[in-house]
Amino acid sequence: MNNGKMTAKRLAELALLTAAALIIFIVELQIPPLTEIPGIKPGLANIITVYCVYRYKPWETALVVTARVILGAVFAAGFMTIIFSAAGALLCLLGMIPVSRLFPKLPVWACSIIGAVLHNTGQTAAAVICLGSFAVLGYFPFLLLGGIISGTFTGLCAQFVISRIKNGKGG
Repeated sequence: MNNGKMTAKRLAELALLTAAALIIFIVELQIPPLTEIPGIKPGLANIITVYCVYRYKPWETALVVTARVILGAVFAAGFMTIIFSAAGALLCLLGMIPVSRLFPKLPVWACSIIGAVLHNTGQTAAAVICLGSFAVLGYFPFLLLGGIISGTFTGLCAQFVISRIKNGKGG
């Protein structure tokens, strides 16, 4: 950043990260469901989110995630996707960003698990509100388990990328 203004290089980095997250999101939509339980998926685009939480400012991370949510709904899913994705992403960021700052020695994968669980919590809350029914809460324990598994995987991937870049072995 130069005098509070975003540099062209920084903007290009954020745009590339947004594009990568969007591509991963769209490709993941082509993967058949891993389980019969709605809402459980790997969440591979969150590798980019976790990476951004640790490498960029909170508002820059929010920009990348917001762009991915909106563009993902436009290109691949639909309006309801915006509601569920935005609710999950907002709660995820509201948890991961402070946790990553307040507990810098916490492993990246652990913070990612927190983000994934919060993401599922946000999506479940959105489903309760949109459907006007608490019946969807029956899925919540399964979503939490799925969030722990996917959060661990995406967090380990992000941790690997971050460590490679810190050690000068990547990009």
